[in-house]
Amino acid sequence: NSEDVRCKCICPPYKDHPGHIYNKNVSQKDCDCLHVVEPMPVPGPDVEAYCLRCECKYEERSSVTIKVNNIILLA
Repeated sequence: NSEDVRCKCICPPYKDHPGHIYNKNVSQKDCDCLHVVEPMPVPGPDVEAYCLRCECKYEERSSVTIKVNNIILLA
């Protein structure tokens, strides 16, 4: 499922822009600031400096396993 994978980028405050967390369903190879942070909060010349501060992580989960565990716990 596309809901079982995501890229999460945590970007700290930069100049007059507050920090923000971005999530997007992208492939592991596209898990970076340039593919996930939309809309880009800074103008063109500041994009590289902004993206270097962001920490992006690819995350996978199994929603089927989570559902089965919840059913077992509730039974």
